[in-house]
Amino acid sequence: MSAKQQGLRERTRQAVRAQLMDVAWDLFVRQGYDTTTVDEIAAAVGMSQRSFFRYFASKEDVVLVKFEKVGALLADELAGRPAEEDAWTALRRSFDVIVNATEHDPRYGLALLRITDQSPALRAGRVEQQKQWQDLLSPLVAQRLALPAADHDPRATALTAAALACFSVANGVWLQSDGTESLRRLVDDAMHAVRPGSF
Repeated sequence: MSAKQQGLRERTRQAVRAQLMDVAWDLFVRQGYDTTTVDEIAAAVGMSQRSFFRYFASKEDVVLVKFEKVGALLADELAGRPAEEDAWTALRRSFDVIVNATEHDPRYGLALLRITDQSPALRAGRVEQQKQWQDLLSPLVAQRLALPAADHDPRATALTAAALACFSVANGVWLQSDGTESLRRLVDDAMHAVRPGSF
């Protein structure tokens, strides 16, 4: 198989995965995660259950892949922030890519948090994914702090971990409020609690 054919095959695979994710999340939001079956997700896109498992290892995998995509999105946002922003402000502004989407339509954010809170396996998976977010963001923070690439300096990782912890706490409070509180304000409050007067 040529490189061009392999590239086309991979793009087709990614398109089908994206379609399955979209359909699955619509079903999760409308009828709940537990009551949605793999058969229903597969049938909604005109494929068999067996075909579904060519794209996702499990129903849980559909949820966890969502967190992977969020991590990549955050890294892109952070990399694109103005160079003159300090690292804490750049991290806060990067979170807006999620905050804006969530405030525009809170249903998906609430569904994602509820689903992962209700399942021990998914809760553990979410923690692991957030550790991967930290691994993605820390090198970008290190650049902003002008730290040597090979240096064993904890500051970039500590700053990133603190910001992600604030974001996680804000999301937890937002979920407790059933989305009635402003996620933007909660993220601001959490991050100001750690660094008053920032951004």
